[in-house]
Amino acid sequence: MRIPSELEQRFISEHLNADIPQLILSASQFPEIKEMAFVAEQIEARQRIKDKLPDWYKNNELVFPSRLSTEQCSSFQTASYKQRLVEPNWKITDLTGGLGIDSFYLSRKVAALTYVEKNEDYCEAARNNFTVLDASNINVVNADTTEIIEQLPICDAFYIDPSRRGTSDRRLYALSDCEPNLPEILPLLLKKAPIVIAKLSPMADLISTIKQLPKTKEIHILSVKNECKELVFVISRDIEDANPEIFCANYLSNGDSTSFIFRFNEEHNTMSQISSGIKHFLYEPDASVMKSGAFKLIAQRFGIEQLETSSHLYTSNELMKDFPGRIFSVDNTYPFNNRICRQLSETIPQASIAVRNFPLSAEDLRKKLKIADGNEIYLFATTLADKSRTLIVCRKV
Repeated sequence: MRIPSELEQRFISEHLNADIPQLILSASQFPEIKEMAFVAEQIEARQRIKDKLPDWYKNNELVFPSRLSTEQCSSFQTASYKQRLVEPNWKITDLTGGLGIDSFYLSRKVAALTYVEKNEDYCEAARNNFTVLDASNINVVNADTTEIIEQLPICDAFYIDPSRRGTSDRRLYALSDCEPNLPEILPLLLKKAPIVIAKLSPMADLISTIKQLPKTKEIHILSVKNECKELVFVISRDIEDANPEIFCANYLSNGDSTSFIFRFNEEHNTMSQISSGIKHFLYEPDASVMKSGAFKLIAQRFGIEQLETSSHLYTSNELMKDFPGRIFSVDNTYPFNNRICRQLSETIPQASIAVRNFPLSAEDLRKKLKIADGNEIYLFATTLADKSRTLIVCRKV
């Protein structure tokens, strides 16, 4: 893995918004760039992380070992969040170094970090990038984790992000299919460190994953702009009976974040609170809360009511400003029938449409209603407790 020259760095900086295929085709127009394919790959990698890692995007001295390395890497929000899971005096080993985003952010909090990665190009890129970023407390080790795990020194915590891609670039979600196989190596890791922090696929099922990782102490569900990005399991050798604390965090477009914390037994012991109808305000939980499954507890905590147990929409007459999700004021409600479907576009020509526990997809409903996309109006199609299909017209609070 070579480092871009100063000439190439300037070219990269000047062509950050270039069309990559077109840039490669026009390589002859830039005779000073001898390896356009390499430079184009560096530009494309930066384009992919522009929103996830704006500071890395702007730094011309950083190098990216592959396009794939930018796909599974953490965003600056989720990488920063993980700093709260470690202590300043800790020594940590990152068993799956990759692009090194999590290693770098964790190193800003801990005393020392060992970055382990079997791909030599990734290691060379990491050495360069950590030097550029003045992360002098990171030691880079080029090795296969599964082969050196017995030789790894005792530390305060292991961090691991099992690779979720198989043959033919196929995405994997089962823990046993990922590399390294975390359930298989976990007993040995917990002999060498009291804590294992595992970044897992946002598609993983929480309950089945806890069964595979029975010493789970905490689960952190991380979303960015209402899209679930990561599940982070904190596993402790001291835990006997798993009743993990669940932390739901969602980073908003304006830089703020919402949070909701609970334990599974709280949700299990909570009674459903079903509304008799739609009130002044409508609530939609954010992606992290939806992933957590705390559908009854969130209603109890905020004094709101469920429209129906499977709809995952809530209502109240009093505004609950701190609700972790989107809040709407209700303008009107309509029964879902053919007459309403024919007439609604006359009064609502444009709206953002969402469906919850409804027989039609949002796209099919839009075609049926003949309502264009956009405007500040939102239209939710859902099912109420009496099983009636309902259209809710509302505006964001």
